[in-house]
Amino acid sequence: MTSSKLMIFGPLPIRILAGITFLAHGLPKFENVVGTQGFFGSIGLPPELALPIGLLEVIGGIFLIVGVLTRITAALLIIDMIGAIFLVKLPDGFVGGYELESLLIGISISLLLIGPGRISIEYDVLKRELFPRGKAIVQRQKDALKVA
Repeated sequence: MTSSKLMIFGPLPIRILAGITFLAHGLPKFENVVGTQGFFGSIGLPPELALPIGLLEVIGGIFLIVGVLTRITAALLIIDMIGAIFLVKLPDGFVGGYELESLLIGISISLLLIGPGRISIEYDVLKRELFPRGKAIVQRQKDALKVA
């Protein structure tokens, strides 16, 4: 396989693993909603944000796994992880503190820049990305496959 073909499939494993990770961190927020709201209140966030943030992580994780609205989801999750670092994890330092969130930010930045890749709902079912100028990017990927 040529490198251009590999680049098209490259986002798949990071998209799926990031999606599973966000899903796994979002679901516990719904197991004890009152406790999650209490924690949010204790760090200075409005307790009402517990549900939207939990939904972002769960729905965003699902969107990443299937590859729909990938760039928009990645942008929202970057904001989520920046908030987690500065409001919760920063005092703990990098190791044992915010290394996971930093890694998820890096993965999300990559997905924001390169999109969902070839194996995704956006590419396979919709035949376009649901993001401004995404269609042109997908078309370039198709053209790269034809040339290679």
